[in-house]
Amino acid sequence: MTVATTTKLRLDWTVILFMALIHMGALFALLPSNFSWAAVGVAILLHWVTGGLGITLGWHRLVTHRSFQTPKWLEYFFVFCGTLTCQGGPIDWIGLHRIHHLHSDEQGDPHDSNQGFWWSHMGWMLYDIKAKEDISRFTKDIADDPVYQFFDKYFIPLQVALAGVLYLLGGWPFVVWGVFVRLVAVFHCTWFVNSATHKFGYRTYESGDRSTNCWWVALVTYGEGWHNNHHAYQYSARHGMQWWEIDQTWMTIQLLQMLGLAQNVKLVAKE
Repeated sequence: MTVATTTKLRLDWTVILFMALIHMGALFALLPSNFSWAAVGVAILLHWVTGGLGITLGWHRLVTHRSFQTPKWLEYFFVFCGTLTCQGGPIDWIGLHRIHHLHSDEQGDPHDSNQGFWWSHMGWMLYDIKAKEDISRFTKDIADDPVYQFFDKYFIPLQVALAGVLYLLGGWPFVVWGVFVRLVAVFHCTWFVNSATHKFGYRTYESGDRSTNCWWVALVTYGEGWHNNHHAYQYSARHGMQWWEIDQTWMTIQLLQMLGLAQNVKLVAKE
């Protein structure tokens, strides 16, 4: 974003300090005493549980776009998993993402890629942006749900509780890798969808914005990198449209279908 524009915005010091704390905490992984393969395994497992099942499947495809339905208890489980990513509460995240799709790469888009890679990647979060004022208009389907309200209010205490469990299971290595390293990894993997997939890759559809399909973002976000496909067909539960566009989250949704736990799955009609 241009200097002239950012100077009109107020810095959100709560977010800035929180992000600095989490990133500095991840640096403790460089200490040999905090390394173990078990701790790395915990980080990888929780990356999938919180980033894959939580953000990609739960917050994004299930709730934001309602591309399929699950029993309410399972929806709450996926939303809980996403809450453990500390990307704010689910109501705020879902509202901002719906606003992004309405104004993609235009004025009003919270992370408009026209304002530069840094802005769309994470710069936008460090300011008190105007889009936050409109969240309530875009979340009327979940805003009054007490479970969503609980997760929105207590996502940090829930993370602290997770850290406590990990400490009891494996000491500080589990905390450093399972919380701090994992959070930083999930942060940037998620943010690449806002930044890299509006800059790198190929375009299959004319979606009216700068969204692209980027294979390496798809790899680290369980299929979210097929972003041009998604912007062209926002309602689709499947983002990887071609056989080579591997979409792990779509595979998970198919498994849920087989188990009778996913209904009304929306897909792009075959031509």
